[in-house]
Amino acid sequence: MAVDIKSGPVELLLQQLGDAEFGRTGRRSFFEYRDTGLEKLTNGGYRAQVMRATDVMETTGWHYHECDLQFVYVLNGWVDLEFEGGRRERVAAGAALAIPSGMVHNEIGCSPDLEVLEVVVPADMKTVPVDAPTA
Repeated sequence: MAVDIKSGPVELLLQQLGDAEFGRTGRRSFFEYRDTGLEKLTNGGYRAQVMRATDVMETTGWHYHECDLQFVYVLNGWVDLEFEGGRRERVAAGAALAIPSGMVHNEIGCSPDLEVLEVVVPADMKTVPVDAPTA
């Protein structure tokens, strides 16, 4: 499904690392988030953010997302994920991961140096908590 982004003149989005700010503004209290400005540029059509670990890691609890796309690229470190059906994956630096809408999963651990780029469509992706799957 194509996302309708704002009409008008094409704009260049450039955010240099030195201009970037991290804050605790995202879904998880134990991550810091850097907004890249893509959400504003696309009028909520897309969001790209960098997430990094803090000194505290908690499991996210079992959940799924309502979205057209959730794409994660691990820049540094690793994150451990478990999925409904018993699959477990360690997703490490250089790995790319697309989690389909509705796929039940849980983040269960990460390295202290975890840093990932996450791209979602639409920007206001919904997170739905669910009970842990039965074995």
